[in-house]
Amino acid sequence: MPKIADEKTELKKDSKNQFYYAVGRRKEAIAQIKLVPAGDGKVIINGRELKDYFRGQAYLDLLTEPLRVTNCLNRFSVSVKVKGSGLSGQTGAVVNGLAKALEKVDPQHRVILRKKGFLTRDPRVRERRKVGQMGKARKKKQSPKR
Repeated sequence: MPKIADEKTELKKDSKNQFYYAVGRRKEAIAQIKLVPAGDGKVIINGRELKDYFRGQAYLDLLTEPLRVTNCLNRFSVSVKVKGSGLSGQTGAVVNGLAKALEKVDPQHRVILRKKGFLTRDPRVRERRKVGQMGKARKKKQSPKR
């Protein structure tokens, strides 16, 4: 039987260099993270700078938090492809994927990231629309008085 490579320690390769890869999810958003060692600390999301894609200091602080708590802020270049959902869902997906990639870099980071809650996928998703109701998941027709 052929040996299966351990995904946690294996570096993937593309045409230029080696990188760590992880996928993060939140609501309907899916983020594919490439973490390149010996980078310049740049974060590129869908071909745009971090500050151009996510406007607002709250998003920026949350996105860089996994890198900050593991002291990896300027050690890696981060490339992200994210799709689906809105800004909040995409932010959560990127944070989750970034934490998973950092865990692959060094298993010692797992304790820190787990404690902060970055490795846990948020199970809350949009509730489906029910048949016979007015458009949304819980909206009902007005009942007549008396």
